[in-house]
Amino acid sequence: MSKSVQDVMSMIQENGIQMVDFKMVDINGQFRHVTIPAADFNEEIMREGVGFDASNYGYAVVEKSDMVFIPDPDTAVIDPFCQVPTLSMTGNAMIIDYPANRPLAQYPRNIVLAAEAYMKDSGIADTMLILPEFEFYLFNQVGWEVQPFSIGMNLDYDQSYWNSGIQGQGVVVPKQKNYHIAKPFDPTYECRSEMCLLMEEAGIPIKYHHPEVAASGQFEIEPKLGQMSKMADASMMIKYIIRNTALKHGYSATLMPKPVYGEAGNGMHVHMLLLKDGEPVFSDDNGYSHLSKEAHWFMGGLLKHIASLCALTNPSTNSFKRLVPGFEAPVTVGYATSNRSAVIRIPAYAKTPKMRRFELRNPDATCNPYFCYAAILMAGLDGIKNQIDPHENGWGPYDMNLYHLSEEEKKKLKGLPTSLNEALDALEADHDYLTAGGVFPEILLQNFIKAKRAECAELSKIPHPAEFEKYYNL
Repeated sequence: MSKSVQDVMSMIQENGIQMVDFKMVDINGQFRHVTIPAADFNEEIMREGVGFDASNYGYAVVEKSDMVFIPDPDTAVIDPFCQVPTLSMTGNAMIIDYPANRPLAQYPRNIVLAAEAYMKDSGIADTMLILPEFEFYLFNQVGWEVQPFSIGMNLDYDQSYWNSGIQGQGVVVPKQKNYHIAKPFDPTYECRSEMCLLMEEAGIPIKYHHPEVAASGQFEIEPKLGQMSKMADASMMIKYIIRNTALKHGYSATLMPKPVYGEAGNGMHVHMLLLKDGEPVFSDDNGYSHLSKEAHWFMGGLLKHIASLCALTNPSTNSFKRLVPGFEAPVTVGYATSNRSAVIRIPAYAKTPKMRRFELRNPDATCNPYFCYAAILMAGLDGIKNQIDPHENGWGPYDMNLYHLSEEEKKKLKGLPTSLNEALDALEADHDYLTAGGVFPEILLQNFIKAKRAECAELSKIPHPAEFEKYYNL
């Protein structure tokens, strides 16, 4: 049920709220915020917004950077991490104009709303439901340093196998053996349960949480299926809750794709399905894995554009340290049922017509979720519009373990990009499906590519500790 401005005013009064916090999203998908006293909050602010400098968010040049943020009352929640009673809201950014302000097309939330509108206008579907899986690590301590005289990182998790010699109670987890492990080997259970309860309080229904594979403190929280634009908002809040709850319990949380060498990486697999007039678009009792031709075309669009998609779904240099064989991460462009080695997996347990779906396994949580989900939808719609059949294009179904193929057989398969620069090359060459209907502005993609190129160039210049091991004494 939608909240009105009056509902927000009532929340402020009934809960003794003293501050109202407006959370905005920058081009990298990170929260920024500005806070006003609750006494100053009124209907005019909800209508006219709060001014901010968009140049610091990556969206506008300095000389034309004044924007206004318009809060969305539906996103109003009490922030559980503020000692001063605080109401938090997110919303949309607007360009200052006369006689009326207009939406900032580059703003992430506006893009995901534009993608949904494009979908409805197409007549293909009116709702996209998605379910992102959030994998993360909890560390007891972590530190890093990048200085001319000192480059390195260190981290620790008390229950990890490398502490077997000093863990006085012998409660350690063997390497790669953390999956679903129970107490006493799961000391962060209460912390994660609190995370889930806080998410539920924020209006985000949770499916479950559990230990993941890596013995160095890897876990997963999975929400229930939700409407794409609302799930983008929820994704930001989920990450916010994970990090802040971890700190409250004395842990450091990271959703970084590959924080620990030799252990499983953190993905953000995205499950998806389409509805039209409440009925499933992807279901067909007679199709492969009971999926419709529209579902296969949608997968075809994802697979056709997967290289350029990676720039938005895996937008960090660290992302591609996760996308390697041996850790249940996808490396092959293809689809299959119950096969975690392909980039698209069709879950066999999703048997009912309204639950039949597939997951895209390459995304990770360094993405801006608004860009990620909108780009996935646009690629899939392009596949349906152009009837891109994944089987006819040689992308599967791959109902075998792709990691165990011979080297000769592997050479016949198309792989995912192996670096961020490679993914950016693909995005430069292939983005018409994103700009269709004006959903992704060309200027945004240019700014994004420019920023990420600079990021790659900067990181490429920094000596790596492993280079000392390889080259110091040559």
